[in-house]
Amino acid sequence: MKLRTILLISFGILLMLAVGFPLAVFSRCQTNNTCTGIAEPLITPIPTIIAATLPVPQVGAGAAPVAVKCQITAVELIGAWVSAGSPETDPFNFTDLQGRTCAATFGDDVQRLFVEANIWYNGASACTTCHYADVIKATQNMDLSSYAGMLAGSQRKNGEAKGNDILGGGVWDNAILRQMLQAQGGQSSINRPLMPLGRPSDVPDNGPTLYAGTPLAADATSVP
Repeated sequence: MKLRTILLISFGILLMLAVGFPLAVFSRCQTNNTCTGIAEPLITPIPTIIAATLPVPQVGAGAAPVAVKCQITAVELIGAWVSAGSPETDPFNFTDLQGRTCAATFGDDVQRLFVEANIWYNGASACTTCHYADVIKATQNMDLSSYAGMLAGSQRKNGEAKGNDILGGGVWDNAILRQMLQAQGGQSSINRPLMPLGRPSDVPDNGPTLYAGTPLAADATSVP
């Protein structure tokens, strides 16, 4: 009887070892794959969701309008600004390449043509690289970095408040700035290098076409 009890107890212990050990090992391998020596990332059953910081996009009647930009060449845009009296903050009108009447401003649309690089052609330096606020040192003693500097003109050798007018007195056809920016067969009309300096011959006569201003017509200011 005692022998039978001892055998039953021994069998029970062996059975527990045979079943319990693999289960323990398997459970451990699920979260950290130590069975293969490769640590697996901990995966939570429910992914964390980051709270949205922007409003949910709307469609149909509730959708917000998307601004539509006009297209015009760089020289024609500057010309429209000059012809409008060169306003500093007030908008000025121009007709874009699609025949739409558009409105632009100096600060948003014109000034960047002089202070930003890579606009006139790839690799182009900003005009203000040579024409900057220290007019005594600047090329042609001219400052193109600000509205006041542009209106003050060139040849301000001693830092004079006023130099030579570069805007043609409001007549774009007479402006020295037009003559330096508008090409005629790849050349300037006054036999001087085209600006910006280093401008390749394949740049269109009126400079690059760019997006500027917005249409005035109510049905052209937004898209679905």
